[in-house]
Formats: sequence, C-alpha cells, structure tokens
Amino acid sequence: MYPSLFRGSRTSTLIWGATLIALIALIDWRIVADLPLGFLYLLPMLMLGRILQPWQIMTVAGLCTLLTEEFDQFTWTFRTGLPRDVLYFFAFFAIGMFVHEANRNRQIIVRQLREIERQSEARLEAEQQLNALIQSSPAAIVTADSDGCVLMANEAAHRMLELHAPALLGRSIQQYFPSLSHISGRETQQHLFRTVMQSRGHRESGEAFLADICFSTYPTHSGPRFAAMILDASEELRTREESSLHQMLAGSRIAVSAVSHEVRNICGAIAVVHQNLARANIFLGNKDFEALTNLVVALERIAAVDLRPYPEQTSEVDLAAVLDDLKIVISPSLSEHDIDCQWSIDPHLPLVWADGTNLIQVFLNLTTNSIRVLSQIPSTRNLFISASTEGSRVIVQVTDNGPGISHPDRLFRPFQAGAQNTGLGLYLARAFARSFGGDLHYKPSPEGACFVVELASADASRDLQ
Repeated sequence: MYPSLFRGSRTSTLIWGATLIALIALIDWRIVADLPLGFLYLLPMLMLGRILQPWQIMTVAGLCTLLTEEFDQFTWTFRTGLPRDVLYFFAFFAIGMFVHEANRNRQIIVRQLREIERQSEARLEAEQQLNALIQSSPAAIVTADSDGCVLMANEAAHRMLELHAPALLGRSIQQYFPSLSHISGRETQQHLFRTVMQSRGHRESGEAFLADICFSTYPTHSGPRFAAMILDASEELRTREESSLHQMLAGSRIAVSAVSHEVRNICGAIAVVHQNLARANIFLGNKDFEALTNLVVALERIAAVDLRPYPEQTSEVDLAAVLDDLKIVISPSLSEHDIDCQWSIDPHLPLVWADGTNLIQVFLNLTTNSIRVLSQIPSTRNLFISASTEGSRVIVQVTDNGPGISHPDRLFRPFQAGAQNTGLGLYLARAFARSFGGDLHYKPSPEGACFVVELASADASRDLQ
C-alpha cells in the first residue's frame, strides 16, 4: 500500500489524498473527543505535495487548517485561535512545499542521471567505433607523448614496422622516424603543429622506406601529445620513378629518331657532293679526301641505326580523370596569368586507348604553350578545352584567343628556328599521340590557335584486335 500512496500516478494520489483528508476529518468529528487529530493531515500533505503546484498546496493546506480548527475541542478566539491556525497552515504548507521541492529536485537529478547515462553510452559507443576505425585502418596511426614515447599504435603501424602487437607501445617513435625528433617537447608546449611531411622511415629489420606523415600535436592535462597517421609511400615512389623512366625512354627514343632523321638528310646532301667530287677525280689519292669519305660513311651508318620501338604501356584510360588531373596541374598558372579557362567535357566520355602518363604530357604541352602565349597579350585571355565523342574517336580540342600561328605548315617539325628550346615539344606530343593510335593536328581558326587531339576509344581498339 505504501508504494501506491507515495509513488502512484497523479490521479490515484489525488484520490488517496482526498480520501485520507475525509477519513481524518470524520474520525476527528465523530470518534475522538478530547484528543486533537489535526497533525494527521500531514500525511495527505506528504502525498499531495508530490503532485500539486504551490498554489494548489496552499489551497489544500488552508482546507486542512479549516478542518482542524472545525473539529478540535479548543475555543477559537482572535488572541489564541488566529496564531494557532497560522501555525497549522504553515505546518501543512511547509511540509507540502518540502515534498514538492524534494520531488522536483529528485526529478531533475533523475533527468540529469539519465542524460549522463545517455552521454556515457554515446561516448562509449563513439570510443568503440573510433577504436574499431583505428584498428581497421590501413594507415598506421600512432599517438605519443612529448618525449616521443608511443602511447597507442594500431595493427597497421605494427605491420608497417614489422613488429608484433603491442611491441611498439612504450618505444620511442623517433627510433623508426628520426625526422620526428625535431619536434621536441618544449616546442610542442609552445606551438601546436598540424602539417604533412614526407620522411624516411626504418623498419625493425633496418629496411628503409619512404613515409607520408600527417601529424598534429595537442595539449592534455598530462602534457602535450602527438598524433600521426603514416602511409607507406615506397610503392608510390617506385611507380613514379618507373613512370618517369618510361617517359624519359619514350621521349628520348622519339628525340633521337628526329635527330637521326635530320642527320640522314644532311648525310644525303654531303654524299651527293662527295660523289660529284669523286667523279671529277680532283682529289684522287688525297688522304684527307679518303678520310672524309670514311667519316661520311660512318655518319650515315650512325644515322641509319634502327631504333627498335620501345614497348608502350597502353591500356584503357579514363579520359575524364586525366582531364581532371590536368585541371589540377594548370590551375595555379591560369590564376597567376589571369586566364579564363572554360571546360566543356562530355559526361559520357568512353574509355580511350592510351598511355596515361604520356597522354597527360600531350595535354600539358598544348596548354602550357597556350598559357605562355596568352600571358604576353594585354587583352582578355581565354582558354577553351572541350572533349566529345565522334564515332569511334574521342576528340579533345585546346583553343586559345592568342595571336594565332603564323606558319602552320612548320608545326610539328623539330629544331625549328625561333622555336622555344629545341622545338621538340609539339613533335614529341604528336609522336606520343600516334604511338597509341591517336593523332594531334592543328585546326585553322579565325582567331587564336586550336589544336585537336584524336584518341581511339577503348571499345573500337578492342574490336580491331
């Protein structure tokens, strides 16, 4: 019964409270003669104070005071009755307000406890998710104190350094990444670092590798801390160097072929002059003339060396992705020279058959030439790059509003007079495009210059194979 009286619903508490008030009043009126029972009204006030508002508690306290005064055996006078009723009223009201405030505070505490419990559960869930993310991350994640002592390291960090978990804990991170020793505890207390660096690392076996390190420092009550995300960039370095070697060999082969072609032309002219002089018998028996004959023959033999084609690394290439990379590369130059570049790329471009590294070099050569020309004109500078599909070919056009080409017929010739450097840029670009079944040519334009790169779609190349 006790729980139902003091912990029930609002309706049941009101019913029980009214019943107790009526029952106490009835007993005080009919049964007890000389013993006042007004103090028993404290019980319903204890019950009702939990659910009533202050003004309602005041009303019930007044009712209990009236019933107490009505059924007790004391004579009411202004001198004695009024103070007695005031004491009755404030006793009933005070006990009701005490319960009201106690209940209100209890509800606040319960809500706060529930909120704390909810936050604790959310924090625990977040910590579990963060721990799962860290442990499952393919990147090595390490935290350390200001002295470089490792506090936490995931499984990827142990694999990278060829250690068995948790062997890395407690060791110095500087043992494996010496460049991090420059971030001393004193510096981290004065400055917070958030940066990316590339560093040489050493595995437990002593093997060196290249690492990309994203790290930051942060303050705690126990002192500054250091957090780092480390990626093994060795494979990326190997790929980049192999790609550079491939590009250098391919470009060198084409450049040497161009030189050989020019040398063969010169040798042909020298050979004609030599034959004419030999038929004239002017230098018959002359040792210098015979030496010149040997030199011409040797030069022809060198120029006639057959350069075997270097195997192209052609494959299916996402042209849209290559153009996105091109946009990233040339954006700083466009901003520097205040050039407005407009891109019109078909969203449904097919894959093309090409060498991705050489293909972006083709586009870089064309756009770099346009940027160089546009930077020298005082008027508005516009560059337009478009890519679309025409049948089995994919067409990329690079157009600018520069002064144009004065002698289009001389384009794509190496060693031109007045060309930048050796004049091999466009020659190599077209050679690269043709090496994987494409082409590069100049398109006449009313103003400016327009170069067109034609590429074979991967589907068309597959059908031909």
